[in-house]
Amino acid sequence: MASPAEPSSSISFTSSSHVSNGSINNKDASGGSETGFNLDIIRLSKLSSSLEQLLCDSGSDFSDADIVVEGTIVGVHRCILAARSKFFYDRFGKDKGSIVKESKPKYFMTDLLPYGQVGYEAFLIFLSYLYTGKLRSSPLDVSTCVDNICAHDACRPAINFAVELMYASTIFEVSELVSLFQRRLLNLVSKSIVEDVIPVLLVAFHCQLPQLLAQCIDKVARSDLETISIETELPYKVAEDIRLLRLHYQTENENNLVTLDPVREKRIKRIHKALDSDDVELVRLLLTESDITLDEAYALHYAVAYCDPKIVSEVLSLGLADVNLRNRRGYTVLHVAAMRKEPSIIVSLLTKGASASETTLEGQSAVSICRRLTRPKDYQAKTEQGQEANKDRICIDVLEREMHRNPMAGDVWMSSLTMADDLHMKLIYLEDRVAFARMFFPTEAKLAMEIAHAETTSELAGLLSSKGSSGNLREVDLNETPHMQNKRFLSRMETLSRTVELGRRYFPHCSQVLDRFMEDDLPDLFYLEKGTPEEQRIKRTRFIELRDEVQRAFNKDKSELHRSRLSSSSTKNGVNYKVRKL
Repeated sequence: MASPAEPSSSISFTSSSHVSNGSINNKDASGGSETGFNLDIIRLSKLSSSLEQLLCDSGSDFSDADIVVEGTIVGVHRCILAARSKFFYDRFGKDKGSIVKESKPKYFMTDLLPYGQVGYEAFLIFLSYLYTGKLRSSPLDVSTCVDNICAHDACRPAINFAVELMYASTIFEVSELVSLFQRRLLNLVSKSIVEDVIPVLLVAFHCQLPQLLAQCIDKVARSDLETISIETELPYKVAEDIRLLRLHYQTENENNLVTLDPVREKRIKRIHKALDSDDVELVRLLLTESDITLDEAYALHYAVAYCDPKIVSEVLSLGLADVNLRNRRGYTVLHVAAMRKEPSIIVSLLTKGASASETTLEGQSAVSICRRLTRPKDYQAKTEQGQEANKDRICIDVLEREMHRNPMAGDVWMSSLTMADDLHMKLIYLEDRVAFARMFFPTEAKLAMEIAHAETTSELAGLLSSKGSSGNLREVDLNETPHMQNKRFLSRMETLSRTVELGRRYFPHCSQVLDRFMEDDLPDLFYLEKGTPEEQRIKRTRFIELRDEVQRAFNKDKSELHRSRLSSSSTKNGVNYKVRKL
């Protein structure tokens, strides 16, 4: 690298950028300040590249500490982090991390953060800046959504990623990045819907960013976001500031002044508190003691947004709530469920008659809401057979299946059951079928079982009937009369039948494959250890073929959904839809 004392190098470097009317401007040929400035840029650029190589080189690990982020170990160099961040300078000086004998100190991101969240990709972006002084662009797979018509300028993944970077910049005390990301978040707030302002408001509150906090509070106060959502999701001080600002705006515009009945509001809050306490019986009692209905309290909306899925199921079982009711913002219960992205709640609503085709006032359906909340990283994540599937993907698939559903004949699968005219054999058939589904698609099977209330059924009861399982259907209880036993079997069969029907509704091709193999040789395949070595080898080969065929059927379901989306997208090309860009 040339030094400022070498004028010839300085001239050759600067001459290309100082040409005027065919002459060379060499006023700094003797090593003036402009030449020195350019040399500084070269030095810094080379230093940045060298440190970036140190960070990215996977072949040689010279790091002296590890930071665990979302279960992934990231090797860091404490001297660099300490020189660039006062937070790390103080932290590394106070303690040595979790030191294991003959290993590097280990720190966990969850222990470093007093509030907020910083994911793996966001930390790598932040870390790269500390090493190189250059800010890399955000990875698309974590900073965009999977909605094809979204501009990705202010969708939730874009906001969440910027929020993570702000938490890292503020907590780890890198002031220039705090200023940069505050400007970015201010821009996002101006474009986003009010629900997506909440995470920005929270980071502004925790990181004490008054300008950003003021803009977020103002936007929420001017919106029609429900008071219960504000009080539930935001700190008390912030919620109170929003309440006072709303009152001020309403006073300024007397036409929009809303008068609330305090007694009525108090009764509604009691219903919500009862739901928070998982006490549906108390909810029932409160309904009988007042003239407030579940719909007037938007109780189902509240339960879907904030309560345990089992509580949602219990509220639905009351039969007192309209599953297609719209709240003051024009959202149905299914729209709220799509925002939460909990598969069991979505399926519960669909089985109770919720319409997947209903749209918000901005033209968003439940599936489009869900897609705008989902990152490509999560949606496209490959799931190995037998592993838990991603919930975001399941929510989208279930909603799209409902949007494009063409139910197959529901009585086809009963052909297998009619072959076994004995109630006991029918039950074993269903137990085996559900057990097989759990083996290959645990998340989907679990979802169907939860909605059908089959969680308590003994798994593999048919398969383990000869192995002394506690759920052995062939065991005889001497105190149980034949009538009682038949009643128990019928109840069990009804529950498992609902499970199979849900699987058939959302995964029809897989169900067809199961139909064929349940009629063929499936049950015997589960006993791979039985028979001669040759018979065991044949069974294993057959089992592999079966596994592959089920996977192909599963992929076929996915392909059909994809083609349906393309078809519906092409249909929309000639129609004007009112769609808010998140």
